[in-house]
Amino acid sequence: MDVVVMGVGQTKFGSHPDKSLPELFAQAFFEAFDSSNIELKDIEALYIGNFVGEITDGSANLGGFIADEIGLSGIQAMRYESACCSSAVAFKEACLAIKHGIYDCVVVGGVEKLKSAGTAIGTRALATAVDGVYEINTGLTFPGVFALVARLYAETYGIPLEKLREMMAYVSIKNHRYGARNPKAQFYNKLGNLKVEDVLNSKMISSPLTLLDCCPMTDGASAVVLASESFAKDRIDEPVYVRGVGQSSAGSLFRQKKEIVKALPRRKSSEMAYKMAGLSPKDIDVALVHDCFTIAEIVALEAMGFFNYGEGAKATAEGLTNIGGDVAVNIDGGLIGKGHPVGATGTAQIYSAVKILRNELDFVKVDAENVITDTLGGDFGTLVNVILSVHRR
Repeated sequence: MDVVVMGVGQTKFGSHPDKSLPELFAQAFFEAFDSSNIELKDIEALYIGNFVGEITDGSANLGGFIADEIGLSGIQAMRYESACCSSAVAFKEACLAIKHGIYDCVVVGGVEKLKSAGTAIGTRALATAVDGVYEINTGLTFPGVFALVARLYAETYGIPLEKLREMMAYVSIKNHRYGARNPKAQFYNKLGNLKVEDVLNSKMISSPLTLLDCCPMTDGASAVVLASESFAKDRIDEPVYVRGVGQSSAGSLFRQKKEIVKALPRRKSSEMAYKMAGLSPKDIDVALVHDCFTIAEIVALEAMGFFNYGEGAKATAEGLTNIGGDVAVNIDGGLIGKGHPVGATGTAQIYSAVKILRNELDFVKVDAENVITDTLGGDFGTLVNVILSVHRR
């Protein structure tokens, strides 16, 4: 049974201190609902992704509260937590439930408030996604994790660190350029004309990563209405099909060791998605990847098969990830330009993918038939890849 995306919604990313988590999610939900040509009574279940609501907003047990907020009190409502992968895992589980005939129509999405919580609370909350015994107790946070990845990348592939920094800067330049055009992005109308020296000379966060190598903490929500193909028939004119999904996992950094630079869980997850979809990297027109840091985008593109290991940084610097290159990457701004509301990021990527496939993004135009999303939770602890297409399997 094919799974179809009916409608998608997303709040503007940035700061929403006046909204509770359920209120913020409701904004995204009703955008998705209004574009789906359904009634509330058609929705049978809610799958919600949230990472650290307990810490940043004092809210746990969110499934029921959110269901009630959007007028669906009484339905089955489930919360998923897989760090930054939370709503991506929720999406995958919702797809499987529809595919196996458990439901005909569900809503899936995510919500998070990090920016309004403040840097100190947000940083501490995010750090809980690393190993709680061997990593967090040493003071390791995510800029440190990906600073280690950048240094290991330079060492593994024989690239001078300063040269790698220059090549990584092109990720930030590209993603901020696209994000500055996106009205729903945190950096809308900002940082759209960066140069390499701007990135290199911004505040050092964790060497070699500067502030402009990092994504921002963000408040935001995203939502997707999913249905079986039989339910969606005659309800929407432009169905988008879920062609493939994949998920994989890994343990602590000390267990992954030097293999972390190859992001092997991502390779396995993406290969699962390609196999289910009957597609290969060459068939993908747009990739929306987890660029929490500039080096993260480079590592992701290699693991997903778009470039050979050790060649992603050079390919990025040469413009092969821009529109018109080998594969268009993060043309909605990615996490760096659009923002990273953690629990909402996975389905926010789905939002952009669907809008791209339907040619509904006014700020960027690209002909696309197949889009892959890539969401990373923790230090490669959870990976989810989703392939969406205008063509059914």
